Amino acid sequence: MAVIAIGFRLLLIAEIPNLSQDFYRFIWDGRMLLNGFNPYLYTPKNLIEQGTATVHHAQKLVEGMGTLNASHYTNYPPFSQLCYFIAALFGSKSIVTSVVVMRLQIILADIGILYFGKKILEQLRLPINNSFLYLLNPFVIIELTGNLHFEAVMAFFLVLSLYFLLKNLWVLAAVILGISISVKLLTLLFLPVFTLYFVRNLFHKKDWFVTNKNDILKYSSFCFIVIGTNILLFAPFLSPQFIANFSKTISLWFQNFEFNASIYYIVRWVGYQVVGWNIIAKAGKILPLIAILIIGILSLARKNYNPNTLLESMLFCITAYLLLSTTIHPWYLSIPLTLSCFTKFKYIWVWSLTIILSYFAYSNPEFKENLWLVSIEYSIVILFFIYELSKKNPTLVKLKQD
Repeated sequence: MAVIAIGFRLLLIAEIPNLSQDFYRFIWDGRMLLNGFNPYLYTPKNLIEQGTATVHHAQKLVEGMGTLNASHYTNYPPFSQLCYFIAALFGSKSIVTSVVVMRLQIILADIGILYFGKKILEQLRLPINNSFLYLLNPFVIIELTGNLHFEAVMAFFLVLSLYFLLKNLWVLAAVILGISISVKLLTLLFLPVFTLYFVRNLFHKKDWFVTNKNDILKYSSFCFIVIGTNILLFAPFLSPQFIANFSKTISLWFQNFEFNASIYYIVRWVGYQVVGWNIIAKAGKILPLIAILIIGILSLARKNYNPNTLLESMLFCITAYLLLSTTIHPWYLSIPLTLSCFTKFKYIWVWSLTIILSYFAYSNPEFKENLWLVSIEYSIVILFFIYELSKKNPTLVKLKQD
């Protein structure tokens, strides 16, 4: 099955993505770095208008990424920028070559997920074939390998971090988690769960009160190593202008953009009924805080010293975050889909099928969503999730463990 999974990906090796424009921005950022420019300090649109763009195919890349993307500063963290730089290094004057190099990086990441995922599944005594529910998932092949979304690289480093964590190589686990965050910021959500994993391990020990100083240092250092890794990776780009640009771009995802949301669309509808306009600016600030609260509760209330429970908690944390988000593009499911392979829950696999309904918006010239299709998508997923909770009697409901 591994050969089949890799074979499907290699069939797409030189294909230009047709369901996403993001790869044009990836190529732009990589070529900016190759030419010695900090990609966080310039927008493609401004450079084109000023006639100072130095990247090859500048006009074509800007047209490809679209006006909206070209008018904003890049929001891709440093390790992603490194991946784009590698593509530029081999394909500085060829879009196809850049695409091939980026796709090879994503395929290698998926192979890494297969290899280390198998080891984790063996340790958790779960079916080895669970990993193929990720690798052979059509959604993964289309959105990650096909459309060149680097969530696959982020997922690989998350899996590798989990592998080292379960092997009690906590320093390596912290550094690798930091790298995962530096690919895409999404895995930052797991920092409270990971950190409290150590704390709960400490208090779960019957002799915790005589634990040596090295153990206490370990439990308190994990978070700082993760943060320190990101500081080091961001360091080459740091400046007051970078902080302002990056923060501004990140805030757009919470307070301006909206696509394929669930709970937020209900909140938005209520806002229209009460005040008569779209309340995304306020809702985009409040909903993430609710997500953080839920993540905190899951981190503190569950017995996360058990690896199986830890992975379930991580899955529930990112599920809560996604359900409360204003924007859910299909490739956002890659991390929960990866985590679900290490649990007994299947609702994310169902979601990876129903999220195809969101593609309807791409067929509309005005990029307008059909909210009936969005309702069907989330109704099926939520009902299946409730069914699994009641059917399997998992640790979310029954907190007692051996």
